[in-house]
Amino acid sequence: MGKFTEVDVSFASDRDRLSGRLYRPVVPQPAPCVVLCNGFGSTMDRLFPWAEVFAAAGLAALVFDYGSFGRSGGEPRQIVDVGRQLAEIRAAVAWARADDGVDADRVMLWGNSLGGAHAITTAADDPRITAVVAQIPFNGFPRRVEGRSTGQALRLMTVVMWDTLRGRLGLSPRYVPLIGAPGEVAITNAAEAEEHVNTLPPGTLWRNRVAPRGILSMMRYHPDEAAARLAVPLLVCTAVADAQTPVELCRRLADRAPRGTLKLYAGTHFSFYSDARTREAVAADQIAFLHDLPASSGGRRGHRRTGGD
Repeated sequence: MGKFTEVDVSFASDRDRLSGRLYRPVVPQPAPCVVLCNGFGSTMDRLFPWAEVFAAAGLAALVFDYGSFGRSGGEPRQIVDVGRQLAEIRAAVAWARADDGVDADRVMLWGNSLGGAHAITTAADDPRITAVVAQIPFNGFPRRVEGRSTGQALRLMTVVMWDTLRGRLGLSPRYVPLIGAPGEVAITNAAEAEEHVNTLPPGTLWRNRVAPRGILSMMRYHPDEAAARLAVPLLVCTAVADAQTPVELCRRLADRAPRGTLKLYAGTHFSFYSDARTREAVAADQIAFLHDLPASSGGRRGHRRTGGD
């Protein structure tokens, strides 16, 4: 495994100042770069291990917090907005392309869960992106959600609509837990999710609360339509027993993409977070996929940047 350096960075989006971290492999020439996109309510520190694996394999890796999450600016806090996050990913890609240690013509997108949908959607509208990896990607909600009865689903939707109205009136969010106990109004009540949270290290940027209004924008989000317009290779990685982003919804992304590939792994949605063997197997497949891409033919490079701003 190769050596790499890491540096905290910041850059502007349309609305807020975003914080991130760039991992650079110690190589003599600008390296291909993977821009990593967080999932629903997540923060960049949960992607540090993935970025380290990519950097050790010779790929630069940029992780960052969406606006209103983690170290990034934005008020009110903990707001998931699909359109806003897509704009922030575009800003992250533009920043990466301008860095001295990055080959601007070999920038790829990697996304986890909701971030997988974002990666596909962003790449479909950016012909300079060279590949996409979508890990346990969101592609619509399953008909039945693990750990939630019909009554609980109705209670959550009531809270979603109430919080959406509060947002339109300029009022503070009506927060709910991202991960709740059985019967609690929360984004997920899966037992595995609660077990995973208990393993997070002290000092994590992640907070177990979110404005539920983000669910409404996700209900109108159709990344499979973007997948059909995707010109570059797409690797979709998911688990055979995933109840959060089921195989049939992930398969639709790979099938609709002209150059899509689906890889299945034993386990569940949360195996990608908690099971070391799953993570190692997935990372090896993703690195092989990214390394097998043809080298860029080059192009204009514009202004380059290093370090922070």
